Amino acid sequence: MSRRLPPLNAVRAFEAAARLGGVKRAAAELFVTPSAVSHQVKALEGFLGVALFRRAGRQIAPTTAGVRYLTAVKQALDELDVATRRVMAPADATVVNVSVAPSFLTRWLMPRVRDFQERHPEIELRLSPNSDPIDFAWSDIDIAIYFGEGDWADVDAVFLHPVVLIPVCSPAYLGGRTIASLQDLCRQTLIDVSTRPNEWDDFLASFGMQRPRQGKRLGFSSTALAVGAAMEDLGVALADRRLIAREVRYGHLVMPLDVQLPTRQGFYLVYQAGRELSDGMRCFYDWVIGEIAQQPNDPS
Repeated sequence: MSRRLPPLNAVRAFEAAARLGGVKRAAAELFVTPSAVSHQVKALEGFLGVALFRRAGRQIAPTTAGVRYLTAVKQALDELDVATRRVMAPADATVVNVSVAPSFLTRWLMPRVRDFQERHPEIELRLSPNSDPIDFAWSDIDIAIYFGEGDWADVDAVFLHPVVLIPVCSPAYLGGRTIASLQDLCRQTLIDVSTRPNEWDDFLASFGMQRPRQGKRLGFSSTALAVGAAMEDLGVALADRRLIAREVRYGHLVMPLDVQLPTRQGFYLVYQAGRELSDGMRCFYDWVIGEIAQQPNDPS
């Protein structure tokens, strides 16, 4: 069935004028004259047979029909822009921009980057820490590693591993002492992450314990800093057992008490929904999945 489509230039002129709230601003963005924008908008109104703007002198405002049409037009132009940029990008791109949850980046990915480089010397990884979801349609990020429950819109998300929390501290912090029970654990300096202030409370509550109100506390803005503080003998932190497996294996961290709490959250490999992976993205994707599969669950 043939499509009944309006002229693209007229649609662009309408969208810019409606979004920016004026013909002059639209003309400046499109690098044309204001009269050209006005002409295109009138041509679009003639094509549609409906007024898209109310005009009062030099002021314009979208009509009810114009508001409805703007919503659909903006979405269509956004999708066309994304599809065009994707097609124009080289399929064998050797640069991969990766956004990574900070704790995953510092504790899991960074120690393994050299292995990726040795296997794929032709690919340049550009890594950046980020805790927030990416708007892939407007970002140069190709692929990301998210922390959460997997409920993000407009992305394909591949589950990597669940977060299982364990308490960790340095051997020097213990100083030969034994933490034999949860009661003993509650008497220690418990290190909090400010973005997850109830994590210790939830952890202890899962074992029927309540954190003492007057207990010793120390807070940091990220898991990476909290684990770093634990390694500096400052207290006991909660960390995902996979992310601190190397530190436990090398004796930089220990589990003062053998307790653990599986959570509903985990780490996911994420990219824009429906996107065809470039060669570089595919190599990174396969490598991460392979490394996760080879890593044992037990940090000891």
